[in-house]
Amino acid sequence: MADYTGIAAAGAVANGGSTKDKSNSDILATARSRMEMAISALSESREDEIDDLKFYAGSPDNHWQWPADVLATRGAVQGQTINARPCLTINKLPQHVRQVTNDQRQNRPSGKVIPADDKGDVEVAEIFNGIVRHIEYISDADVAYDTACENQVSYGEGYIRVLTEYCDANTFDQDIKIGRVRNSFSVYMDPMIQDPCGSDARWCFITEDVAKKDYERMYPDSAPITTLQSLGVGDQNLSQWLNEDTVRIADYYYIEHDKATLNLYPGNATAFKGTPEDAQLTAIYGKPSRTRESDRVKVKYCKINGYEILEERDWAGKHIPVVRVVGNEFEVDGRLYVSGLVRNAKDAQRMYNYWVSQEAEMLALAPKAPFIGYGGQFEGYETQWKTANTTNWPYLEVNPDVTDGQGATLPLPQRAQPPMASSGLLQAKSGAAEDIKNTTGQYNASLGMASNERSGKAILARQRESDTGTYHYVDNLARAVRYVTRQLVDLIPKIYDTQRIARIIGEDGETDMAKIDPMQQEPVKRIVDEQGITIDKIYNPAVGKYDVVVTTGPGYATKRQESLEAMAQLLQGNPQLWAVAGDLFIKNMDWPGAQEMAKRFAKTIDPKLMEDGDKSPELQAAEQQIQAMGQEMDQMHEMIKNVGKSIEAQDMERKDFEAQVKAYEAETKRIAAVQASMSPEQIQEIVMGTVHGMITSGDLVGEMPGREQNEMMPEQAEQGMPQ
Repeated sequence: MADYTGIAAAGAVANGGSTKDKSNSDILATARSRMEMAISALSESREDEIDDLKFYAGSPDNHWQWPADVLATRGAVQGQTINARPCLTINKLPQHVRQVTNDQRQNRPSGKVIPADDKGDVEVAEIFNGIVRHIEYISDADVAYDTACENQVSYGEGYIRVLTEYCDANTFDQDIKIGRVRNSFSVYMDPMIQDPCGSDARWCFITEDVAKKDYERMYPDSAPITTLQSLGVGDQNLSQWLNEDTVRIADYYYIEHDKATLNLYPGNATAFKGTPEDAQLTAIYGKPSRTRESDRVKVKYCKINGYEILEERDWAGKHIPVVRVVGNEFEVDGRLYVSGLVRNAKDAQRMYNYWVSQEAEMLALAPKAPFIGYGGQFEGYETQWKTANTTNWPYLEVNPDVTDGQGATLPLPQRAQPPMASSGLLQAKSGAAEDIKNTTGQYNASLGMASNERSGKAILARQRESDTGTYHYVDNLARAVRYVTRQLVDLIPKIYDTQRIARIIGEDGETDMAKIDPMQQEPVKRIVDEQGITIDKIYNPAVGKYDVVVTTGPGYATKRQESLEAMAQLLQGNPQLWAVAGDLFIKNMDWPGAQEMAKRFAKTIDPKLMEDGDKSPELQAAEQQIQAMGQEMDQMHEMIKNVGKSIEAQDMERKDFEAQVKAYEAETKRIAAVQASMSPEQIQEIVMGTVHGMITSGDLVGEMPGREQNEMMPEQAEQGMPQ
């Protein structure tokens, strides 16, 4: 950027030396015009809002709750405080504001992401929820929400912003943050909005005053401060950007519209005319089936100092990242007015301060009640009686010689009746206190005061009256949180545009990691092992559409404490439930070691009572695999038993065969011995009879190997025997 100085800078800024300079000049001229319009449209309402804020912050030290003209007549006159009257401030409004804001802190609204089309996935929605909780955690989003709620309830409007920043100095990865806007009057949003959260805003400014030295350090290439202060160039709007010690800069968001032709092809495929995607679809399907003009919205961001653009870039989201939280909103005669809880209670609070001051003036500043006695009774003791109202004398004496003229001693001196506040004053003060309750919509039951109700239902019904009277503040904050979550859902796929591992936080505060791959086609990709068990998952949040619903209620810790109390009462009345759900009761306790004890206690519970729905898919798959392996082991065991039986049978058959062979050998030897002592004819007769008997019985032939050879033995024997 050129180093402009003096009048040359004025000419360069006014005329521009290039097309880019002229474009920047148009952007800045439009920005100044819009800023002027916002100030004009919001000035009247914001004057009342600032007065509400000062009144809400009123204290005995600043007297902001007393009108200036009344305060002038009751205070010191020309330095003399003799006739000064009390101006007490008993500020009751913070208690009523805290009733709303602290109820919001106990019942925080939270957005929940849900699938919005057939491509959306429930598991990806849970990943969205986990990432949103992580963003809220690292951003301290509760501070941003609480500040917006405080401003909304006290004077009528609060703001929340969404930011992006690099994770650290050594990476291009970015994180999304939720930012706090402490001063709502620094935000100038398009006054033509209709949505209470500002979702339809066309532009928005967030101003910031920066010390001159910091400004020079952050933007060393911008025009020098001295030149900037001296430049006029006929632009009267510069007066709102500068003061003596600081430079006012602004984050300027605005929307640009881009007209384009959208083509529709078979299969519900769409592409903008002239894009590579449209060329591919045209090559496949030919002429598009339908066309229409589409208005594409692009959010632009730049940081400006009034006449110079210091930073400029495109915003990744499709919404201006500033969310409005409104209290009461009115449009009267074309002007917008907003207010909070304080506005209508201001007169009642002033009257309460006035009557309290009047009571104090009558009682505390009234002269001390004097002692009344007869003349001569105080003679000789004047010093003690004159200081009786200021000194704690142990005793007071009187002159006993004073009589009534007839010799009778007069009665002792008595103190006069002290001044009392009138009943009308007390009634007026009480009425002012009741008016504060009526104008804020909060009554005794919600403020913790005792009443005639005794049953729990009656007390809750009375408390619900106040909740109903102020519920619109909580509901408006819930809408804002829903809009913030929608912006986060829109930004997450665009900021997490590279493969990365994102940290997610569960509803119970437990942290985990999720792998994100924006290049994959499916919303969830499951990685399985050889047995088909899912061992990892990769998500692509850019696939499918998702929407947000908002829930309001106590936080997880509060819910857990409530459930613990309810389970304790249930187990006291039904001790047998310890054997069914004792692990759940211990799991909700907060003392160290409770989770480990719950796991051990769960092992004592009948496994049939543990539902499969309570187990993860990976655990269920592992159990199924173990069951299948058990069945296979049973089958193998049966096979081993059968094999064992077969071996035993073969062993017995072998032993029988060996016994038969031995018997055959013994018979053969016996025959040989007989043959030695007998004639051939006798031997032949005996052998023929023996062989014939064996053949007839089948004992030897069927079991011996070489059966065919054995079967031929009779024929061979007959052929070999003599006739």
